[in-house]
Amino acid sequence: MSRDSVRYGRVPKRSRERGNSTDESTRVTTSDADQSDTETKQLAVYDVILTVSQAHHANCSYTEDNTRSLTRKPVTPPSFNTAPDSPPDAASSTAEAAEAERRWLWQQFASQITPAVQRVVEFAKRVPGFCDLGQDDQLILIKIGFFEIWLTHSARLTTVSSMMFDDGTTFTRQQLETMYDGDFVSSLIHFASTFNALSLNDTEVGLFSAAVLLTADRPGVSDVKAIERYQDRIVEALKVQVGRNHANEPQIFSNLLIKLPELRNLGAKHSAHLDWFRSNWTKLTLPPLFAEIFDIPKTEDDLQ
Repeated sequence: MSRDSVRYGRVPKRSRERGNSTDESTRVTTSDADQSDTETKQLAVYDVILTVSQAHHANCSYTEDNTRSLTRKPVTPPSFNTAPDSPPDAASSTAEAAEAERRWLWQQFASQITPAVQRVVEFAKRVPGFCDLGQDDQLILIKIGFFEIWLTHSARLTTVSSMMFDDGTTFTRQQLETMYDGDFVSSLIHFASTFNALSLNDTEVGLFSAAVLLTADRPGVSDVKAIERYQDRIVEALKVQVGRNHANEPQIFSNLLIKLPELRNLGAKHSAHLDWFRSNWTKLTLPPLFAEIFDIPKTEDDLQ
């Protein structure tokens, strides 16, 4: 019995040739289908990149173009020390003066950060998948994620000695420590420094911001699976974009992913600091949108 007989059984030669031709045709068809499927997936990824990039450029005031020629405007508090001839019961103690300065700084900070709330909302609406979520989940993701997204954007203008807003208004490190505390401010500056060291472009910052927004383990969200699915698409797009722009730095993407839990930790600490607001709200004049995004009472009814 010949080797061909063993390989093909007793199949006539013409049938074998016809079978070979069919196999080859099947392989070509399968190969074409695989290639088409790969191209479809690639186009979907590039569509996500383009959509998020456009959303970021349209709604972020901290892009390279917007921050290229800012002029620093220092925040200068009024004097909170009472004049020497003031009555004895005046707020002249060091502690009271410090508290008054803290309230004033917080009010300036709140008025500066508030315009970014609406911009983040508009950005979120254009992130693929976000508007497919229920309204309650959308609200939770924005309220909890806002500070983390804003911190990501403002990192470009944060140094070891100051934090600058998108109009040039600049808080010194000492002023930030008056508002928060030394440890928290050090953590903010460390995040900004290490994030800036990754040298991301605006599109990459936008994709990372979208990944921050679509964090599935926020307390209270209901459609966890959907949020995870949408974030996976964003992260895949971020991986592709970073791979294209930082081909010689393969660690950039993994270093970016490490930033996600670091941001969540900073967001949680920031929320804890806002407890001071919640207990002092009657002494403060805050923008309504700021009070709303951070759940700070505006009336006695809010405390019920």
